[in-house]
Amino acid sequence: MSAIVARRLARGKAPRAAFNREEFQMMSKYRALLGASMLAVAAVQPAGAAEKAEVLHWWTTQSQSKAVKVFADAFSAAGGEWVDNAIVNGDVAKPTGINRIVGGNPPTVMMMNAGKQFGELADQGLLRNLDDVAAAEGWQASLPADVLAAVSRDGHIYAVPVNLQTPNWLWYNKALFEKFGVEEPKTWEDFFAVADTFQQGGIIPLAFGAQAWQQHQLFNGVLAGAGGRDLYMSVFRDKNPEAVRGAEFKRVAEVYAKLRSYTDPGSPNRSFNEAASMVITGKAAMHIMGDWEKGEFTSAGWVAGKDYGCVLGLGEQNFLMDSNVFIMPETRSESGAKAQDLMARVMLDKDVQVEFNNLKGSIPVRNDVDTSGLDACSKIGLEALKDPGKQLAGPDWLAGADMLNSLADVVVEYWATPSETPEQFAEKYAAVLAEFQE
Repeated sequence: MSAIVARRLARGKAPRAAFNREEFQMMSKYRALLGASMLAVAAVQPAGAAEKAEVLHWWTTQSQSKAVKVFADAFSAAGGEWVDNAIVNGDVAKPTGINRIVGGNPPTVMMMNAGKQFGELADQGLLRNLDDVAAAEGWQASLPADVLAAVSRDGHIYAVPVNLQTPNWLWYNKALFEKFGVEEPKTWEDFFAVADTFQQGGIIPLAFGAQAWQQHQLFNGVLAGAGGRDLYMSVFRDKNPEAVRGAEFKRVAEVYAKLRSYTDPGSPNRSFNEAASMVITGKAAMHIMGDWEKGEFTSAGWVAGKDYGCVLGLGEQNFLMDSNVFIMPETRSESGAKAQDLMARVMLDKDVQVEFNNLKGSIPVRNDVDTSGLDACSKIGLEALKDPGKQLAGPDWLAGADMLNSLADVVVEYWATPSETPEQFAEKYAAVLAEFQE
């Protein structure tokens, strides 16, 4: 049993399915046993199923469903048959899909995030590389170099990036800000002053969903904004335990802990779109969430800059680079490979990119599309992306899933334990980094 598994069990938690290295390797053994049966299944596939694709993803809110339908409609128009397999919550969808891939029964296409998430699948030979499609479609010229690096492994491309997004936006209800006479915050000190004003006026300052992924995402945003670029890179890139024993990390821990006092008792297990609704209805004034929040605002008829405002990160205003991608599991079926290639071409079509991202709230990943129709907040993001000093690789781009999941456990425990001091939290956080030092 690894120390990671032991630590999770000691906290009363099961190992995270499909992301634990030991479980991954064990499941891979079954793949060989299933190989012959999968070949037999492929041999009897009907000839007319050449462009049929089961697509596993977790875009299930109303706005997300509208966005993903752009891909489905474009795929159908190109001669494909989209078989939708939408699973609520990425923490459920990812292990489900990975277990299927390792077990020999993969979906045709599966959603992931750019970075190291799918590295082990590629290393095990479970993913098709998309080098031929990328070369034919000119991805090297039309996609940012950092994005291409984040979807590559050992010089081969293994995923289709479909957008650029950052998880550390602050969104706010402009009508409430005007009513209370406050300005949009730019620093964490500004935020706390504004939050105090709303709290005294009977408005929930910060809408929040206390789910593990939201808690960890919020903390990473605080780490980047309040801790700064150097500390952030020392954590995720360098995995340096000493970096979190200083005054900068203590401030990050203090800011994160203080945010608890501005949320409401109903936050546990609240979904991000429910938190967004609190801002829309005026129940809460602010929400810290990724670009996908805008899809919820758009569905409510809200307009960026008019009904809602946005701040790209508090403190150091970094664009934490993130991208949704789709991987193509290895298939023994020629028809499956054709469907995957068609899907890759469709998802990165210029017109599809613009339509999808306008609905999703993110930024087109292609650098050669017309962005004049993007909303005011997307244009702020685009301007940030032009400045290398504001670009910061997201955690998934720098660290593996085992480490990120272990850090998430520590962060979630800290949020749930007000009596835990910043120093105690830092020591637990440092212990995880020490375990993953190379």
